[in-house]
Formats: sequence, C-alpha cells, structure tokens
Amino acid sequence: MRRLAWAIFGMSAALTATGVALLAQVPGEVLERADNSFALSALFAAILLVFGLVGALVASRLPANPIGWLFLTLALIEGVFELAFGYTHLGLQEGLPGITWTAWVADWTSPLSPPFLIAVLLLFPDGRPPTPRWRWVVLLCAPLLVFTFVGYALAPGPIDEFPSLTNPVGVTGAGWLLNGGSDPVSFALVVAAAASLVVRFRRSHGVERQQVKWLAYAAAMMAAFLVISTVAVAGLGADEDSIAAGFVFAACISGVPIAVGIAILRHRLYDIDLVIRRTLVYAVLTATLGATYLGLVLLVGLALGRSGFAVAVSTLAVAALFRPALARIQAVVDRRFYRRRYDAALTLEAFGSRLRDELDLEALVGDIRGVVSETVQPTHVSVWLR
Repeated sequence: MRRLAWAIFGMSAALTATGVALLAQVPGEVLERADNSFALSALFAAILLVFGLVGALVASRLPANPIGWLFLTLALIEGVFELAFGYTHLGLQEGLPGITWTAWVADWTSPLSPPFLIAVLLLFPDGRPPTPRWRWVVLLCAPLLVFTFVGYALAPGPIDEFPSLTNPVGVTGAGWLLNGGSDPVSFALVVAAAASLVVRFRRSHGVERQQVKWLAYAAAMMAAFLVISTVAVAGLGADEDSIAAGFVFAACISGVPIAVGIAILRHRLYDIDLVIRRTLVYAVLTATLGATYLGLVLLVGLALGRSGFAVAVSTLAVAALFRPALARIQAVVDRRFYRRRYDAALTLEAFGSRLRDELDLEALVGDIRGVVSETVQPTHVSVWLR
C-alpha cells in the first residue's frame, strides 16, 4: 500500500509537471487573450502537488484511512487536467492533433474536486463520519460526482475553457445537470459537511478536539482571505487576478491539506493552541497599528500639509506603540480565549508578591504546593528541602 500511494503521487506529479511544461511554451500574450496566466496556472499546479504529497504521507502510514486516498485521487485527476489543459493551449497555437478531445477532458476533470473535498470534511479525521446517521451524507458524494461529470462531459456547445472548440460528445438537454442537478446537491453537502465538523467538535475531547482545531484554523484562514479579497476587489478596485493575490490564495488553500496531514499524523498536534493564539494576537496588532498609522498620517497631513514629516512622525509613533500594544492585546486574548493561562499568570504574579513578605517556612511550602497545583495541575506535588 505504501508503494501504491507513492506511485500514484509520482504519476500525478509527472502529469502535472508535463502539463505545466507544455503550457510554458505558449506565449504569454496568447494566454492573456484567453483570460489565463502561466504564473497562476503554475500556482494551481503547486497546490495540487501539496494535496497529493499529504495524501501519499497519510495513505502510506495509515492505509485504512480513506482521506489519504481521496487526496491522491484528487491529485491524479487534476494532474490529468493539467496535462490536457497545457496540451490544448499549445495545440491551439501549434496546430497539434486531438485538441478537441483534450479540451473535452480538461473541461470535465477540473470541476471534480468538490465531491472529494466534501467527503474529506465528512470523514475527518479518523475516516469515519461523526455518527452512523451521517453515512448517507457521505454516500451522496458519489451521485454529486456523477452529476458533475455528466453535466460537463455531455453539455452541448462550446467548451467553457476553450470557446473556439465544440464538445465532441455533447447531448442536448444534458447541461441542466450543471445548474439544475449538481449545484443544489453540492451546496447542501457543503452545509452538511460544515455541520458535521461542528457536531464532531462538540462531542470530541483530547486528541480529536485538537485535530478538529487544526482543520478549523485552516478553514478560518481561507474564509479570512475570501472576505479580505472580496472587500479589496469590490471596495478598493484591486486586481483579483494579480500574482500577489494568487500567492496568498495558494498559501491559504494549501494550508487545508497541510492541517489535515498534521492532524491525522499527529505531528506537532498540540501546537494548534499556540498557533491560534499568535494568529489572533498579530492579526489584531497589525490591524491596530495599520489603522493608527493611517489615522496619524491623515491628521498630521491635514495639520501641516502633505510632506515626509507626516510619514516620519506616524512611523515613529507606530514603532513606539508596538510593544505596549502587543502586551495589551496578548493580555486581552489570553483573558478571553485562554483563561487558564491568564489565571495561571495572575496566580504566579500574586505568589511573587506574597513571597517577598513570607517568613514562615511551613506557610511558604504550603503556598508553593497550592500554586503549583493550581497552575500546572500535576497528579502529585512534593517539596524537598536540604
């Protein structure tokens, strides 16, 4: 099973690399006219390799867990897409044979990922649904996959990715499956998958709760990127197809399989609380310092006019504010989300104050035992004195 897992990953990596190499031979202006970009396509291919690599690691070490095989199948299908996509673009430029069929393959392989990802969410982290009642939801991923395949493979008329080519096996009336059949089922399954994670988290404890936290953290990063990018595009007129946005999107979506791999393989599993804490602290700190900087630049600029002086004053003020703001935000986050750590810090601080005035040895030993028991929560405490 280990050899099979790595063989599937190697095949998907070879297909993906070949497709990217073929696409690299197409002039950039030709891709731009087709609303495509080589850099973004290469980023998408890198994301697929992350899914495949995590799938190979999970499947080779835990072959009974279907999540690794789902990731590997997804990477293999999308590797076929990359090869067909690159060959078709090069074929349109160079007049290569069979491009109608490769365009057809690229058209129906690309949208097949949602059923696999929904199944991963429903089966995470142990390969079983939260309760036996959820099995029917997992089984619905199979008809969704069939609906998606038939809808794209048999839709008549021009091919979506390559409008100059016509579907060679198009069937009149088959296109209704795209909007009339697969979309409602896909939306319902996404909602069900999210609900299953909530149910699993509420019923979990110990290791399983930490595993769900890893996936929830990756999903939160994805949601934050989508919200910020939507606001930037709609409100600020940013370019949603820019390379910088593509890199950030690639990092966020790659975090999902990485988080799944960490959770299932339990590598640094209990670091998630520290990761979440630091993310909250530095996200709030960045937003606070950014708003302060912009506000100072505007106020000083209005008072003294636009000049480098306003920028210099604002920069110095933000630099001076960094450490006090960091300490304050850390205290607020610990008090709100990590109460045990906050209470432990207060207990140690109070103990330090009492320690300066304590003279009785027996009282001091009893106080030490109480503080250690409250903050560290060991099963046994003993104090040894020379």
